[in-house]
Amino acid sequence: MQVLLSSQQLQLTIKRLASQLLENQDNLLDTVFIGIQPRGVHVADKIIEIARSTQEGKLIEYGILDITFYRDDIRDELHIPKSTTLPFSIEGKNVVLIDDVLYTGRTIRAALDALQDFGRPKKVSLCVLVNRRFNRELPIQPDYNGITIDTTAAQKVKVEWDKNEVVLY
Repeated sequence: MQVLLSSQQLQLTIKRLASQLLENQDNLLDTVFIGIQPRGVHVADKIIEIARSTQEGKLIEYGILDITFYRDDIRDELHIPKSTTLPFSIEGKNVVLIDDVLYTGRTIRAALDALQDFGRPKKVSLCVLVNRRFNRELPIQPDYNGITIDTTAAQKVKVEWDKNEVVLY
């Protein structure tokens, strides 16, 4: 096991991502942030908490998207869906999808498919905490990422929230 981000580094990385996301949005009224169930929600919750504390009085719309039935590996095992909470329209909005680890790109593809059921966004951006550059199966790249690492298919990257660190196994 190798620690990629310590607790302090993880907190700084999340703060940096929140700052970058806010700085690159022309108008928060036209932007919505969406955490991808299940693990992206942890990252998104922390980013949104920081964003809301620094943008007091401004509306920051945040939702949660479940992609269970949009995955292409649904037949391999029984999946239990989580909840989707999008208390706003995404029609014509700038959508920022937030996830923990980008690896093959299949989770993001599923999220893009799921979004289409809720409207047609003006633009979709991707924010990930960890970008695993190798072994991508789809041409998907993050617009914002905390760290970029090179790994093999045999390695696993996990964000351990109970320890507040990112580890490589």
